[in-house]
Formats: sequence, C-alpha cells, structure tokens
Amino acid sequence: MLKNLPSNALQLYLIKIAKWFNLVMPIVVLFYQENGLSMSQIFLLKSIYSIAMVIAELPSGYLADVWGCRRTILMGAILGTIGIMIYSFSSSFASFVIAEIILGIGFSFVSGADSAMLYDSLKAENREDEYIKYEGRITSGGNFAEALAGIAGGLLATFSLRTPYYFQIFVAATAIPAAIFLKEPQHILERTRLTMKKIIGIVKLTYLQPEMRSAILISSLTGAATLTYAWFVQPYFQKAGVPVSVFGILWTLLNLTAGIFSMYSYRIERSLGKNGTLLLIVVFISLGFILTSIQISLAGIAILFGFYMVRGIATPVLKDYINQYTDSKVRATILSVRNLEIRIIFACVGPVLGYLTDTFSLQTALLVAGIAYFVAAMLSIWPMIKPHQK
Repeated sequence: MLKNLPSNALQLYLIKIAKWFNLVMPIVVLFYQENGLSMSQIFLLKSIYSIAMVIAELPSGYLADVWGCRRTILMGAILGTIGIMIYSFSSSFASFVIAEIILGIGFSFVSGADSAMLYDSLKAENREDEYIKYEGRITSGGNFAEALAGIAGGLLATFSLRTPYYFQIFVAATAIPAAIFLKEPQHILERTRLTMKKIIGIVKLTYLQPEMRSAILISSLTGAATLTYAWFVQPYFQKAGVPVSVFGILWTLLNLTAGIFSMYSYRIERSLGKNGTLLLIVVFISLGFILTSIQISLAGIAILFGFYMVRGIATPVLKDYINQYTDSKVRATILSVRNLEIRIIFACVGPVLGYLTDTFSLQTALLVAGIAYFVAAMLSIWPMIKPHQK
C-alpha cells in the first residue's frame, strides 16, 4: 500500500495529525481558569489568535509560492512547537498572548501550503485526478487524531491540567522532521520566482474567472458554516439533556464520522458528479442547521451526525475544485485566500449568531444561519452548475 502513495503523502499525513492531535482541547478552559484568567480574557486570547492568523494568511501563502511549500510548512511546524512550549511553562495572560500569536502565525504557514504541496506532488506524477482521494484521507487522519486526542487529553489531565501541554510539545514536534523530509515537486523547483506584485496580479486575474470565484466562495462559505456549527454542538448537547460525562464520547464519534466520510469522499464525488456533489453539500448543510433548530432532543443528535457526514465530504471535494482552476505558481496563495475568507466570514457571522442565541434562542440562531447559508451558497455555486457547464 505504501508503494502506491504519492510523493510527500506520508509526511503530510504526519503533519496533519500533529496539527489536529490536540491533547489540550478537552481541558483548555479549565487550564486558563487555573491560571487566573477570566472568561473575557479567554475569549480575547482566541480573538488574538484569529487576528494573528488572518494577518499572516496571505503573506504565508505568498512565501509558500516563492520560497517553497516545504520551507513554509517547516517554519509553521517550528513556530507551532515553540508556541506550545511557551504555553507549557507559562502561567500569565501576557505569556499566553505571545504563545497565541506564535501559534496563529504558525498555523497560517501550514494551512494552504500543505494542500498545495499535495496537489502539486500528485500533478508531478500525472495523478492530480486522485487529489480528492488523498486530501480526503489526510483530512480524515486529522479528524481521527482530533477524536482520539479528546480521550487521551482527558486522561492526561487526571495527573494535572498542565500535563497535556507537556505531551503536546512532542506531538507538535513530530511535524518538524516530517516537513524536513518533504520534497518540492520538480515542476515547482523549475518555475520562475515571482514578485509579490506579480503574484497579486495573477491572483486578481484568477479570481475574475467566474468558476474560480465560485469555487473559492462556496469553499469559504462552507468552511465558515461548518466551523460555526461546531460551536453550536455543545450548547445543543446541553439543551438536549446530554450528560456532561458523555460530551467527550459524542464529540469523538462526530469527528470519527467526519473522518470516515472524508476518506471516501472521492468515491461519492465520482458517483454524483460535480453538480450533484455541490447540491448535496449545500442542501444537507443547510438542512443540518434548520432541522436542529426544529428538533432539539436526544433523538435530534442523529442530525448532528448527518451534518458531520457531509462536513467530511465537503472539505476535500471543495479544495479540489479550487485546485482545478488554479495555476501552480499561485496555488498556496489562492488556498490562503480561501482560509482568509473563512476566518473573515466566521468573525462577522459569529457575533451575530451569538447575539441571536443570547437574546432570542439557540433555535433562532440555527434557523437564521441555515437560511443565510443556503441563499449565499446557492448564489455562489451557480456559475459551476449552470447549464452547459462542464
């Protein structure tokens, strides 16, 4: 089986797992509180992380295109390890701010560059039609890692709330040797190095193409929608009467579900075709929001699993549609634009949905989100599914 793996696939698997095997997530709020942080400070930290990531997103994509994805990913892996090390040995808000900035920049250096590296590695072997298959498998590896880390992190926290951070250093550090052993595809090594001005010009021309703009918009909207939905999962569990002790188990199962469907997303896309797959994603994600706004109960948890099934399909498929329209010279930059748009949409929509939840109800916020996503997503995919579109 390893013989059939494309170049760089194994290293990218390890990098994805190192990024998503997050041992600290189950106890992060408790850790902050143990170190004297208030909830407002905790939310401020997350905002600082997002801002750092947004600011670094496009520059990191540019660096990946002109400096090389391997070097950019390696820099991201090093910064990620440093950020966790600072967390592990710190106990003040100021130190945590520094760690969050470093982690945000580090994450931006990896995001986009990893998918660009995979696509160009496959392209070098004339196997780019297998991108969904391998992106799906790597994404599923991340989902499985996130699921298992929830259990492992909870067990490590029984020793102390700082113990998961100590172990997280070694997890993050595994991405460094994996990045070192990445190899830039030959056609990338031979490309002309472009200035920032020229890359921005190519990006503008690329973005003016209706199909390309459509692919980026639907991927960004869907990414923001699934990120938003994830923040509704725990409030939904609470409203449905799920015991707190079961939260971790359900969270693990949801991520495993997304991972399994990511693994087989290429078969689903091949069976349904582009138009059918796009409509499946838009309709079922919209229904996920709308149906959970109607049915909040233990039985309604089945809707969450349906949503995560489609979430698993969406990520690799929609990234592939972007790659199909993108020049290798600016692939990492274009994928960074997609990640940037996800964060901007989430930053704009999140507070509104939070206000609706606090002022009206969880159901109202879910219903509004579902309708808004459906309208925006259908408008976005029209250039890709209109008659005579190949």
